[in-house]
Amino acid sequence: MVLSRTSQYAIQALIYIATQAPGEPVLNRDIAERLNVPAAYLAKILQNLCKHGLLDSFRGRLGGFCLREGMHKSTLMHVLQLTEGPDFTKNCILGLKECSDETACPMHFKWKPVKNKIISMLNFMTLDELAKAVLTGKYRLADLPASAIPS
Repeated sequence: MVLSRTSQYAIQALIYIATQAPGEPVLNRDIAERLNVPAAYLAKILQNLCKHGLLDSFRGRLGGFCLREGMHKSTLMHVLQLTEGPDFTKNCILGLKECSDETACPMHFKWKPVKNKIISMLNFMTLDELAKAVLTGKYRLADLPASAIPS
């Protein structure tokens, strides 16, 4: 259950967007610059999140991306199911195709309780909570300096 770069960028971008004024679109290139991620790659990720109903996108001079109404309450699990796929929590930590209680890998029974705690945390942590934590100045996204967050 290691997160892909796509999921990492998606979560970072969503948290960043959630720190902005509600309903105010943020340009992809601004998000990419603030998070120090490739703009073209991020644009594909954000378009996918639009397609799945998490974001709205707007074209033109005042365009960009913003969270859809009510999506600030989305959990990290919801985001990860969109970016990693619905079965990502079932994947073997060692990458084996078949891993279960019946056909366990060498790490299965040690990993299972840790994985269950992580899944529980992902099911309860929302974008809003993470954005509020970042806005306190105590936490950062990627290499985002505190001065990049609006006050």
